[in-house]
Amino acid sequence: MTDSLFSGNGPLAARVRPRTLEDVLGQHKAIAQGSPLSMLARKPDGVNSLSTSVVIWGPPGTGKTTIAKAVANSSGRRFVELSAVSTGVKELREVIDKARVDQELYSVSTIVFLDEIHRFSKAQQDALLPAVEAGWIILIAATTENPSFSVNAPLLSRSLVVKLEPLAESDIADLIEKAIQNPAGLAAKASISKDALIRICQVSGGDARRALTILDTAASRAAEISSTDPIEIKIEDVLAAMETALVRYDKEGEQHYDTISAFIKSVRGSDADAAIHYLARMLEGGEDPRFIARRLIILASEDIGLADSNALPLAVAVFDSVANIGMPEARISLAHATIYLALAPKSNSAYLAINAALDDVKAGFTPPIPLYLRSASSARLGSEHSYLYPHDLPNSVATQDYLSEVRQYYTPKQLGEEKSLGERLTALKAIIRGKRA
Repeated sequence: MTDSLFSGNGPLAARVRPRTLEDVLGQHKAIAQGSPLSMLARKPDGVNSLSTSVVIWGPPGTGKTTIAKAVANSSGRRFVELSAVSTGVKELREVIDKARVDQELYSVSTIVFLDEIHRFSKAQQDALLPAVEAGWIILIAATTENPSFSVNAPLLSRSLVVKLEPLAESDIADLIEKAIQNPAGLAAKASISKDALIRICQVSGGDARRALTILDTAASRAAEISSTDPIEIKIEDVLAAMETALVRYDKEGEQHYDTISAFIKSVRGSDADAAIHYLARMLEGGEDPRFIARRLIILASEDIGLADSNALPLAVAVFDSVANIGMPEARISLAHATIYLALAPKSNSAYLAINAALDDVKAGFTPPIPLYLRSASSARLGSEHSYLYPHDLPNSVATQDYLSEVRQYYTPKQLGEEKSLGERLTALKAIIRGKRA
């Protein structure tokens, strides 16, 4: 037998997607009778129908897209699906303009499903406001992040928030059994052993899409090696499937940390191509671009620092760009910063300096501040020395003690701009510590 037995039009999760709210498993509170989603699913001219925009908040694979499509299908409204990852303001306005014409001329209302709205910038989210407020579209926005922080307040105040929870293992088990029986799924051409079913439920983490991806891959493997009819999906098929079906970017799990680590280390190691590769993996996997931009700001000081003082303002500018422009255009700014920082000379001297100073302070090194350095209100009469104002002296540098016990925290590297800073440091120390020098 071959895996052609289970080849359908698209992934298993798409083939068995419920078409009505009644067919949706789990999320009983969110789709219960009388809930906003259930009323939104009624015909627009029906009793107790609803036309309010909704923000659906929940982890991956909990049914955000499925519920949005079921609402549109049941209500008979036109449905447009957009992703914040790839949609710009121009495309968004085109969708809104068509929805407005349909509403005003043909009395046809449009549901616009916007996936990952948290990846839209403030300006992109603001572009939705007039359409939502005027009722030209019914917005169903999906997000995996708390909308209180990721969705603009004006848009949030015009929407209802519905929270979805990870599916229970019993719901995942029901989902798998239905997918096996569904004519669009495995069409009853397979069965599954109890331990294989339990394993999928355990590793899915309440994510329906992940569970169905594992089932689909395991069924294809079983079909290749099985001689029975119907085939039986066994635990070894599931374990083998997990090695391939779960190779994806999980922005809340190990891959999140592993990939950002590889990205930062590639930039630090001056390999621009490797860094761009990991940047692409994170963006394609749905990583928050603001998180990436923040890490670049840290890297600009920690790993480049004084060797190229343009690195930090560039990284900050890119963070502002990401926040104000949003995806997909922000990917270009992130690539700009990534390549520049990767190719910049590297120095961690500022990082080492502050860490060494902190270690000293934590160890109890807090010598008295010289009297002439204290504020006027706390300085005492009778000090042996008076403060020397550097601007009154040649080169604007005074010979005086700023720390009663000399310490050297900063050691410049002979790279980039820092090479000249090292020469300047030597000259300054000779003046400041004049008598001891």
